[in-house]
Amino acid sequence: MNRRKRRILDSKHGATTFIAAATEIVGTIKGEGEYIFCGTVEGDCSIDGPVTLAAGGIWHGTMRGEDLIIAGEVEGDVIAAQRVEVSGTAKITGSLSGNSIAVAEGAIIEGEIKVTSGESPVLFEEKRTELQAKQDADEV
Repeated sequence: MNRRKRRILDSKHGATTFIAAATEIVGTIKGEGEYIFCGTVEGDCSIDGPVTLAAGGIWHGTMRGEDLIIAGEVEGDVIAAQRVEVSGTAKITGSLSGNSIAVAEGAIIEGEIKVTSGESPVLFEEKRTELQAKQDADEV
């Protein structure tokens, strides 16, 4: 039986590229695999894999990836080929689109939400504590 994990982070995708909180990136980012951004990015990305913008992370530009987790602030469009998970700490100023979208209570989205599968966005209550999220990131 092929069961799909509910949370994007519950699926492992091999090696992870981790961008630290003190890092600032300016330009276009292309790649594949899993990426976690904790710092500031000014530019666009096109990632063949899951992309996470951690709480405290700031993104100015378009985020494009397979699966996206947004916990920080985005000024620009968020475009997922598959799933988008918006944490309660997220603030998005721009359009949000994906095949499946889950939005936690407390998230701020100032823009259009487009679910490409035709289904409605799903609301959820964040049950993972910050400590659990950090431990999950440390395991990678």
